[in-house]
Amino acid sequence: MKFTDSPKYKDNIILKLTFEFAVDIVNYSEILDKNQKYVIAKQILRSGTSIGANVKESQNAESNRDFIHKLKIALKEADELEYWLFICNEVTSYENADYLIEKLTTIRKILNKPVVHL
Repeated sequence: MKFTDSPKYKDNIILKLTFEFAVDIVNYSEILDKNQKYVIAKQILRSGTSIGANVKESQNAESNRDFIHKLKIALKEADELEYWLFICNEVTSYENADYLIEKLTTIRKILNKPVVHL
């Protein structure tokens, strides 16, 4: 079954966005791997896919506090990823990451709302 077939993802915008973003991250990391940028590729893959994994985990939180904690971890991973993507944009031999930074900005805005309001 694909994620698009699951009603859990269709009806939850942040799950959908972070899953799609993780797929984009995997694809970007593979491009970096092909260009032998292994260390940065691994960092980007870890932090970029961790965002969605933590959001998914938050859906089964044991309490509001646990829910917020998982979202804060996702935000920390997003901040780390942003750092790596900025590095990629500064190094001329790396693939441009502007499209990922734009998507990440949207995800961070959505993640910040429940964390700030609770």
